Amino acid sequence: MANFALEVTRLGFRVLQAISPRLAGRAAFLLFCRTPSPRPKGEKAKTAHAAGAALLAGAERFVLRLAGGAKAHAYRLNGGAIGQRKRYLVTHGWGSSAVYMADLLSMLAATGAEVVALDFPGHGRAGGRFLHMGLAVQAIAAAGERFGAFDAAIGHSFGGAALMVSAAGLIPDAAPVTGERLVLIGAPSDMAWLFTDFGRMIGLRAAAQAALENEVHRVTGRRLGDFDANNTAGSIGRSVLVIHAEDDKEVSAAHARRYGAASKRVRLFWAKGFGHRRIIGAPPVLGAIAAFLAGGADEGTDESIKKDAEIIPFFELPARRAAL
Repeated sequence: MANFALEVTRLGFRVLQAISPRLAGRAAFLLFCRTPSPRPKGEKAKTAHAAGAALLAGAERFVLRLAGGAKAHAYRLNGGAIGQRKRYLVTHGWGSSAVYMADLLSMLAATGAEVVALDFPGHGRAGGRFLHMGLAVQAIAAAGERFGAFDAAIGHSFGGAALMVSAAGLIPDAAPVTGERLVLIGAPSDMAWLFTDFGRMIGLRAAAQAALENEVHRVTGRRLGDFDANNTAGSIGRSVLVIHAEDDKEVSAAHARRYGAASKRVRLFWAKGFGHRRIIGAPPVLGAIAAFLAGGADEGTDESIKKDAEIIPFFELPARRAAL
């Protein structure tokens, strides 16, 4: 938030929580779940968006209707292919959309696989300006219902966390994502830190902070502490490739290490120097994903890739909270 807007917001919550901490908590949750505008900001973002849109221009498009009137959007590449083939699901980060994952989608589609890429509610073509973890997991379940079982799923940032929550079956009445292999790119391992930081930023006191966190239970059926690597990666019994940059300034590399400590079936791949955003299109990262999906990356752990910064074009994604 801009400084002036933040000060006004803090003033508003100071007054509201003095009247009713519960109402302040609910208002804070609505603010927390508000998604940024889908319009790209800046020339580099516009260029990246245009390139992704061009790639997906020929893709099939689907509207996925969720409970409560929310909608997600899905693109499908290679949907008309004939014969036996893999089916992959791709999920994006907070404030992003499928069009910003063009390099990854191109790589997956080039294998001949059927590729389904989601726009979560409040993002891309899905419309709206509201998203929380429960809705994201519902969107993943809706994709499975519409397209069938997936062989693997790949998610960036919030999208990676949502895949893990889905795989663990944490959201009631949302069928877990299928597939024996998951790939998480720059994904958070728990949610509590985000709520703590957000509450501190807008000046919530203890009672209002508790009310904010109780909203998570109200809309998802789970306590905030349930959304943790020990309850996701530690329980799903699937092979997981966690790709993270040690210089990620939005989601600390400590989250990757927590995933690694949660299960022996988690492989860590360190994409040094690619940060939180460039990582999703970095050629060495795409190569690591391709090898893992093909079954060739289960043998090694804690692998690293070295950065050649000159071969990776830097672009700015829309301003976002990296992982709700």
